[in-house]
Amino acid sequence: MTDILTLTLIQTSLHWQDAAANRAMLEEKIWQIGQSTDLIILPEMFTTGFTMQASELAEPMNLHTFKWLKQMAAQTNAVIMGSYIVQENGQYFNRLVWMQPNGEFAHYDKRHLFRMAEEHQTYTGGTKKIIQNLKNWRICPLICYDLRFPVWSRNLNLEYDMLVYVANWPQARNVAWRTLLQARAIENLSYCVGVNRVGTDGKGIYYSGDSAVIDFKGTHLFQKADEEAIFTITLNKNELLEYRQKFPANLDADKFAILE
Repeated sequence: MTDILTLTLIQTSLHWQDAAANRAMLEEKIWQIGQSTDLIILPEMFTTGFTMQASELAEPMNLHTFKWLKQMAAQTNAVIMGSYIVQENGQYFNRLVWMQPNGEFAHYDKRHLFRMAEEHQTYTGGTKKIIQNLKNWRICPLICYDLRFPVWSRNLNLEYDMLVYVANWPQARNVAWRTLLQARAIENLSYCVGVNRVGTDGKGIYYSGDSAVIDFKGTHLFQKADEEAIFTITLNKNELLEYRQKFPANLDADKFAILE
């Protein structure tokens, strides 16, 4: 059925600034899924943790992590997405790659860079969203701090059915993470998924995870804190479409355009 989508969230601790170790660890977790899935979601900067050491850790596109994503997508017959550090044309990007089983891909560069960690001084921000089609679902992937900016996330003309945020969002601000994920789902008449890491990074910052799947009414279908987790859920798009017909708040939405 084209309106059924199965997705898998991988909430995990990360080896600090060790891409090879993280790829090996995540490969083991991917094979632990143990069932067919359509979409596998990894955290933000899944090869390194959230680091500003871009000059030492960045990879050009089509190198180790890109090839690994391509291999994993082909072997699992699932789309795999997550962000890592990419160097391109002398610039560094916190880049999310959406990798399909056939090797075709798209990418999104994080727009809102976390200035409190000086991310904006290290990385170049993106300028446009992407919306990807998978089994008749339109999916909009975004990254961590983007969650705080509802205008960027706004579901103009119901252009997507699911928002996905990949993150390294610290436990110290997990109330904002949980609250804003729920708000984004409700205000956008959309499913909203957040995949965050757990554990302590190399700077001593603790992450509680709180990865979640939230439906268009704001109801939590899954949430997990403080533990590693591999969670798979199947969603039915017809339930979303029926709700949008009964409660078409989008028809009263404000019209606007984003100025670069």
